Amino acid sequence: MILALLTASAVSTVSVPEAAYGNIAMTEAVDVAMTEPVTTESAVRAYFHDVPVMIEIARCESTFRHELADGSILQGKVDPADTGVMQINKRFHQSSAAAMELNLEVLEDNMAYARHLYETQGTRPWNASSPCWNKTLAANY
Repeated sequence: MILALLTASAVSTVSVPEAAYGNIAMTEAVDVAMTEPVTTESAVRAYFHDVPVMIEIARCESTFRHELADGSILQGKVDPADTGVMQINKRFHQSSAAAMELNLEVLEDNMAYARHLYETQGTRPWNASSPCWNKTLAANY
């Protein structure tokens, strides 16, 4: 009866050598989630889990890309000063980001500065891409 209540994720076996009989065997837990590769998209989704519009903005602005295949940081097509996954414009925001000790070419810092912009200005900095993300959000509600 008790075995019927166990799930596959709750069952594990530990190999204990005979010499350990009577001793406590120590094992280390492995975080399965950490074994999955972290993609830019999964990082954006995790960071902005509480602000879904920012996830959609990242999708529309960069298709969840921060770096290109050659390792260079994504730049805007229309304005090369637009940088990274959130397409933060360096011409307007580089000095403010630096004052906050953020490097817009680092994924986590790019997202942190985007959150700062969102908290202070809403989605206004990304109005140019609103035809893309407004439609998606409207379809999801």
